[in-house]
Amino acid sequence: MPRIVVVESTGGPEVLTVRERALPEPGPGELRIRVAAIGLNRAEALFRSGAYIEEPRLPATPGYEAVGTVDALGEGVDGFTVGEVVATVPAFSQNDYGVYATHAVVPARAVVRHPVNLTAVQGAAVWMPYLTAYGALVEDGHLRPGDHVLLTAAASSVGLAAIRTARRLGAVPIATTRTRAKVRALLDAGAAEVVVAGEDDLAARVAAVTGGHGVRTVFDPVAGPGVRALAENIAPGGRLIVYGRLDPRDTPMPGQDTFAPVSSRFYTLHEVTRDDERLRRAHAFVTAGLTDGSLAPVVDRVFEGLDAMVEAHRYLEAGTQVGKIVLTVGD
Repeated sequence: MPRIVVVESTGGPEVLTVRERALPEPGPGELRIRVAAIGLNRAEALFRSGAYIEEPRLPATPGYEAVGTVDALGEGVDGFTVGEVVATVPAFSQNDYGVYATHAVVPARAVVRHPVNLTAVQGAAVWMPYLTAYGALVEDGHLRPGDHVLLTAAASSVGLAAIRTARRLGAVPIATTRTRAKVRALLDAGAAEVVVAGEDDLAARVAAVTGGHGVRTVFDPVAGPGVRALAENIAPGGRLIVYGRLDPRDTPMPGQDTFAPVSSRFYTLHEVTRDDERLRRAHAFVTAGLTDGSLAPVVDRVFEGLDAMVEAHRYLEAGTQVGKIVLTVGD
């Protein structure tokens, strides 16, 4: 019997409940996937708890990112065949679709072919992090070869993807982490320098790496008043990009008080995934990087079976991982 994870009331990981359901049928423009692996994202934990950018319509099924086999096509869907291995990208609302299931119906435009050189578990660790990094660092051409970029909370799957994306552009990534134990993993991923927040002098380390010029870009998922200190490391003409809100306090955008020659903006990967042309370019960039080895997924831990979803979400919220958390799906 097909199974699905349902959120019937917002709250902690314990509100994730596994239910049986009839096999869903794809409608026009949709296809159905027999799910093999699910990539977990902080966006889904926020959605589950009622703190995401969109309020959940309950009952709801979370989940943006999965790898599986196409087993049914809806009316008007071409370019895919039954039996083909594919992956989903975050190009829909979790109020409309969710992949925490053994069988998931998704819009065909949110499906890409699975790279043949990756396992299902690796494939479930690709698209959310790399599309997020691509949209912020590549799409508008702001970050250039030779530029320095400061990446905060860099041991996350997005942070690690941003390190490799910056390297592929010829830029120089400077990473921050709150945990000294993660320094080696960040250096191995390609960071030119790693700063441990609360222990190291960020401004001094950035100045040493950049020759006192500062960074071209700051890419930050934390937000809150701490962005003031980050902005002090931005070179004239540089940019602060905030893509998350781990700190729920108000976020002052640099330059508004001092008229400093820097810009700042909030960013979400939906700027890429909900625009067909941008998504096409992003898919081409990431696929090329996966093929030549300059980009690679990083999996921290694998959980087995939908019944492990509560435990997986608890691990996700503990914040100790380096890279992606993936859950495999049995029959």
